[in-house]
Amino acid sequence: MGTDAAGHVARSTLRPYSETRNVTRDGAPVRTFLRTADGVAIDSVYEPGGVVYDPLGVGSGNGSGMGTPGVSRGLVLVIAHGFTGDADRPHVRRVAQVFARYGAVVTFSFRGHGRSGGRSTVGDREVLDLAAAVAWARELGHTRVVTVGFSMGGSVVLRHAALDAGGVDAVVSVSAPARWFYRGTAPMRRLHWLVTRPAGRLVGRYGLRTRIHHRRWDPVPLSPVEAVPRIAPTPLLVVHGDQDAYFPLDHPRMLADAAGEHGELWVEHGMGHAENAAPEPLLRRIGDWAVARAG
Repeated sequence: MGTDAAGHVARSTLRPYSETRNVTRDGAPVRTFLRTADGVAIDSVYEPGGVVYDPLGVGSGNGSGMGTPGVSRGLVLVIAHGFTGDADRPHVRRVAQVFARYGAVVTFSFRGHGRSGGRSTVGDREVLDLAAAVAWARELGHTRVVTVGFSMGGSVVLRHAALDAGGVDAVVSVSAPARWFYRGTAPMRRLHWLVTRPAGRLVGRYGLRTRIHHRRWDPVPLSPVEAVPRIAPTPLLVVHGDQDAYFPLDHPRMLADAAGEHGELWVEHGMGHAENAAPEPLLRRIGDWAVARAG
């Protein structure tokens, strides 16, 4: 969608900076804007482990700033939401609250979503947004970073890890596509209309609060299934529901096959698509996996 695809950016250009380099001293969440390598402001939230974030600005937890028992002090989980999501959406907040039991959490809104600037490129330049969030987590002193992405975010975490954009210690991709331009289901045909048609982009802007770039990808970025072999030896977990209405099971199976021995595949019985469909027990299992692989 952009004239310069993120998959073709050199590693040295993937180092973002934050406009405010806040560090928590009392266990309270921090909200700031990060600047990506291509100059987009990304709304981002940092939550120390054991603290539940309240969008109104009131944190809750044990009050000590030390987190809950069992939280991995050096671990941070960076959450990459799905298309039309943002850092304040209830389903993203729910995921963050569960993951805060395992370590610190960074949430952010991709470009074109929520309070962030720019326009969505639906998985292309979003790798720069994730790079900014991961770099911020490192600046805050975390020695182990796990990226967890859902749907569009699931494809972004795969490409980010393949590009070694800042380095991560483990990757979790939930409900992600294996290949681009898939139109085999009714929801994906609707999504393509939303992205490619002027009327669809108006619906996205005013109905879904998502600003979508009008340009098509040129060049086409590295596909998720092409990215996966480049992630090794970093541990990779692929999670997919057997009731996913967007992407059938051949997508996660392609990703798992491409991952080989360094990847794991969890097919979840009865689960639908992405954050909305991920039950809390599954999120806790993902948290356990993250701690075991990187914590």
